[in-house]
Amino acid sequence: MNIAFSPCPNDTFVFHALVHGLIPGAPSLDVTYADIDITNHLAASGNGPDVLKISYAALPWVLEEYALLPCGGALGHGCGPLVLSAGEQYDAASLTGKRIAVPSERSTAYLLFRLWASQNVPGGIGETIVMPFDEIMPAVENGAIDAGLVIHEARFTYSSYGLHLVADLGSWWEQDTGLPIPLGAIVARRSLDLEAITGWIRGSLKYAWAHPEESTEYVMSHAQEMSPDVTQAHINLYVNEYTENLGADGYGAISALLNRAAAEGLVPQIDPALLK
Repeated sequence: MNIAFSPCPNDTFVFHALVHGLIPGAPSLDVTYADIDITNHLAASGNGPDVLKISYAALPWVLEEYALLPCGGALGHGCGPLVLSAGEQYDAASLTGKRIAVPSERSTAYLLFRLWASQNVPGGIGETIVMPFDEIMPAVENGAIDAGLVIHEARFTYSSYGLHLVADLGSWWEQDTGLPIPLGAIVARRSLDLEAITGWIRGSLKYAWAHPEESTEYVMSHAQEMSPDVTQAHINLYVNEYTENLGADGYGAISALLNRAAAEGLVPQIDPALLK
């Protein structure tokens, strides 16, 4: 079975047991490790992997071919993307007309940013530039761009780049909706045995929780020079109850995000029946 997910600690932690043949009955995997911008485009290409991690913001373009699985993804509280700046002004108005780096045009982070900016940045931003998320903070630090939209472990490390918080989009979303932040989804081709795949992924997650020490070497080998403390904080934040089961709040958050974005013309309208 072909699968694609990011090398980030939350994904490698969740999929360690499945990748290493520790889940009874699961097939061997051909794994592609890729940035979320790459997996979003793979899913929409028509010839993507059997199973992959994508942004929830990319779902409207792939739901007819791929089904959303109820486990393995990233939602939560206090884990949203951040808008960072190195300038002297650290408020929303300071972004008017500026050049902003984003991790993917179809990322949840960028979709949240667009929804937030439409309400909070007078006159709108200037140019958006897509770049790998691990290159954004250095680019803000050296002045190549005015501000950056960052995800993942950046919330733990941005101060080391001398950057300042302009907005926590997760906090904005939670205060506005009362719902968790939907970030990354696990999807599988509808032609496959979705119940079986769900069981394998959920089994892999439960194995990781029961035997966290077994995944350490694998997780750290893909952690892009993160310290062990930052790696563990990343896992603690992004692997949670919604990773095991989206539940009513998880599905509610996904629907709220995509319906609001569709109403503003940012994504195609989805068929609610395709979400479950």
